[in-house]
Amino acid sequence: MKAIPNETLNSPNSTCGYPREDAWQMLRDPWNSDIPWIGFLLGKTPASIWYWCADQMMVQRVLAAKSLSHAQGGCLFASYIKLLPLFIMVIPGMVSRVLYTDEVACASAETCMEICGSSTGCSNIAYPKLVLGLLPAGFRGIMLAVMLAALMSDLTSIFNSTSTLFTIDIWKVFRIRCFKKEPSIRELMIVGRFIVIVMVVISVLLIPVLKDMQSGQIFFYLQEIGSYLAPPIAAVYLVAVLWPRGNEKGAFWSLMAGFVTGIIRMILDWTWRSPPCWGEDHRPAITAKVHYMYFALILFVVTVLVNIIVSLLTEPPEQFQVIRTTYWTRYSTVKRPDDGEPPPYEEDGIELENTESLSNGAVVEIRKEVSCCKKGYNWFCGFDDSVKGRLENQKYEDRLKKINTLKQDKRAKIFLNINLVVILGVATFCYIFFSV
Repeated sequence: MKAIPNETLNSPNSTCGYPREDAWQMLRDPWNSDIPWIGFLLGKTPASIWYWCADQMMVQRVLAAKSLSHAQGGCLFASYIKLLPLFIMVIPGMVSRVLYTDEVACASAETCMEICGSSTGCSNIAYPKLVLGLLPAGFRGIMLAVMLAALMSDLTSIFNSTSTLFTIDIWKVFRIRCFKKEPSIRELMIVGRFIVIVMVVISVLLIPVLKDMQSGQIFFYLQEIGSYLAPPIAAVYLVAVLWPRGNEKGAFWSLMAGFVTGIIRMILDWTWRSPPCWGEDHRPAITAKVHYMYFALILFVVTVLVNIIVSLLTEPPEQFQVIRTTYWTRYSTVKRPDDGEPPPYEEDGIELENTESLSNGAVVEIRKEVSCCKKGYNWFCGFDDSVKGRLENQKYEDRLKKINTLKQDKRAKIFLNINLVVILGVATFCYIFFSV
């Protein structure tokens, strides 16, 4: 609490640079704080539901599990790891504030611009400043490699998820509806790579915008964006899982209503940015008076209401469509009419070309000369149309059939439930301990 920059101490009339009086509390005043406890518990819950249950990056990892128990165990292990940021992010940030008070807690636009090139604040340099200032030369390189590896891992996951969603849910549907032709796997690969390049360019262009959002605090900016985009997805997910009467039209129009509302609020925040301590607040009331966590709660409720109203005003889903797709019917053994054996793996309707069968029944691939450019092209697109590649894909499809069940071993289920209670207890204890 005594980590006050000299600039503030030398200016008796200045109120900037002082630590918040509630800095040691995790759940803070519900009306006049940066993290109101009511908004945190109720407004951030939809964002957490979206991240853990509906985010493509998490769903891909769960679907890659060998069984339901492995998937649940992976989620529990990740929740244990989520406790580490307190020790690897929060505490080092506090240490950096104490050691480098004048730089990290700069108290004027001119000083901040001189230190870190941002006129809104320099709190984002806390961790790099700590690494560069305390670690010896060799450990600096190791820490830099660790940070870059973590960043690249996160980015590749995000880009891979974005590429998958665009190629399968947008491009494929667009090609079928507009050109009456389903795209080939090779075409989907090319489109996916192109979208990754576009996302990289957009990410680079957004860097100057991120520096000035939420007084230069990227963490708060990320929470803010999640509060505008995640609640509609979480609302649609919960209604679909818990309410069998919900239908496709209700989900679509509620998602559109929530998405448009969130985008409007996000545009307002980008237009009238949150001022730093020394700046004047000229924001409209919807952004200045309504905290983004409370807005997330409002957005979640509005999306649920729109979903329910539209679903009740339209035809209910067919009875077979809710079999094993809701919480109440997840163990149903009734056969769905759309259940069927998937067709054998084919590429553009052609089965295992360039092969011939021997007298003993073995299949031998007839190798053809492939140019270096074609090899590089296939490698870049991640495309393998050889017999080996197709057989590997067939093995993957066969494996999916075997693990397509919710049955669990009783001992594994008990073990997972015990760990669930433990992690909930630890999280609750942390909230109470750091808030009382």
